[in-house]
Amino acid sequence: MNLVKKICNISILVLLAINLPAVSQGQLLKKIKDKANAVLSPKPESKPAPAPTPTTTPESAPATTTPATTTTTDASGNAAAPTIKAYQNYDFVPGDKIIFEDHFDTDEEGEFPAHWHLAQGQATMNTFDNHKEFLITDYNSKVIPAIKTKAYLTDSFTIEFDTYSKDDYGPAIGFYKTEGDVPGTSNEVVSIILNDRHGNIRVVPQGSGTQTVVEYPPAIASANYINKWHHIAIAYKNKRLKIYVDQYRVISIPEISLNSNVMSMRGEGQPDKPVMFANFKLSQGAGIKTQETKFTDTKIVTHGINFDIDKATIKPESMGTLNQIVGILKNNPDIKFEIQGHTDNSGAAAHNLALSQQRADAVKLQLVSMGVDEGRLSTKGLGDTKPIADNSTPEGKANNRRVEFITLK
Repeated sequence: MNLVKKICNISILVLLAINLPAVSQGQLLKKIKDKANAVLSPKPESKPAPAPTPTTTPESAPATTTPATTTTTDASGNAAAPTIKAYQNYDFVPGDKIIFEDHFDTDEEGEFPAHWHLAQGQATMNTFDNHKEFLITDYNSKVIPAIKTKAYLTDSFTIEFDTYSKDDYGPAIGFYKTEGDVPGTSNEVVSIILNDRHGNIRVVPQGSGTQTVVEYPPAIASANYINKWHHIAIAYKNKRLKIYVDQYRVISIPEISLNSNVMSMRGEGQPDKPVMFANFKLSQGAGIKTQETKFTDTKIVTHGINFDIDKATIKPESMGTLNQIVGILKNNPDIKFEIQGHTDNSGAAAHNLALSQQRADAVKLQLVSMGVDEGRLSTKGLGDTKPIADNSTPEGKANNRRVEFITLK
């Protein structure tokens, strides 16, 4: 019935147009044509897009049972970086003394970075996805951190870095007796191969030792590993080795002897498919003391609570340290902490003071969200006024960027 009525209205407009001047006829006939097209070819009703359904993937950590993790997608439909919630069961804590850290922020594109040595092959600096990255661009290339001490690996250390692969082969880490053993292929005491083209991670001892081969969780295996950022964390203490990829603890070996003094980063890169890594950090020590014993220290100095550059946004991998702090507070209900934020001396002192206060406040807010009574926590930002290391070196600056927890009586 509505269609008939609309056609009648169009007919009346046609009759009116016949008696109008040519110019007016043309204008009116155009309107008639548009109206007729609208009637005969109506636009379909627009329906609201269905709400996206979150994709959940179970946590996969050999020694822990954890709830499902929600993943999100970015504007291009790719999997976005895991959130702090995804890291809620993370237990990696970095060592308490940083001996080498490099974000490559002062290195020029196309050049070899200043704080590394090339052992063999080809490698260079570049900017990719808004990150400064170290690119391994040749088959079996090896690079080593330029650390003055020639035997810097102890029986307790941690390694962290971010990596992005355009191919299905991730970076590998080799452990050696001396720096002179790095070139070649047969001198590695142990190698850790991250993603071996089959969606596996491998720990390979030299000689007749037994390899450990573990499949990645489906959320980060094979095609889900490629063209995405991943955070790698490795902890070694008294022959026990743990390896984390993003929020997953993928390997836990109760006894393996690294018996090494130095390490290298290597990869089977190509110019169009380089192996890339960024934000490298090597630390000595075993991190925070266990929360299962009575806590009697006057303070805890942490380097495991990390933030976005020049911001107070806590990075997800900080959850290992934060979970340890929550454990200490739960097992020692009589103590309170003042959370102190510290920076290095880069930038203006006033800015550093404000930033350190914002970061201390962000840590308190996160701990409260994890169930800590707000009344047990206070905050203070101290900026760059209390250095614990030399600000003239990269590793000194790295040690000065910290969060301390001071016991209050």
